[in-house]
Amino acid sequence: MAEDTNAAWPVADEALSQQLLDLVQSAGHYRQIKKGANETTKTLNRGTSELVILAADTTPLPIILHLPLLCEDKNVPYVYVPSKLALGRATGVSRPVIAASITTNEASDLTPQIRNLKIQVERLMI
Repeated sequence: MAEDTNAAWPVADEALSQQLLDLVQSAGHYRQIKKGANETTKTLNRGTSELVILAADTTPLPIILHLPLLCEDKNVPYVYVPSKLALGRATGVSRPVIAASITTNEASDLTPQIRNLKIQVERLMI
């Protein structure tokens, strides 16, 4: 199990996690969020994903480990948040969510906030 926690990298700190979850909640109001590993994979393959948020406490973790590889291939930043329950609540679902993708929409009011958080997430990966 110790290897699984090392595989979930980069993990956002508490402040960044809260900003990310707030963004996920806002993106839900603008219909710019896709929930779940399958829908996240689809947005990455279609090239409509801006940012991918994964849950670090996913069990078993290997069910989402294809997503970071796909993100790197498509040049989309990704980050882990500590709790799948919190990610589920932020997406507006009563169940845990292990992956979420924020999708592109240049006309959206969220564009500056998404851009700012993408920069912060990219700094974590260095």
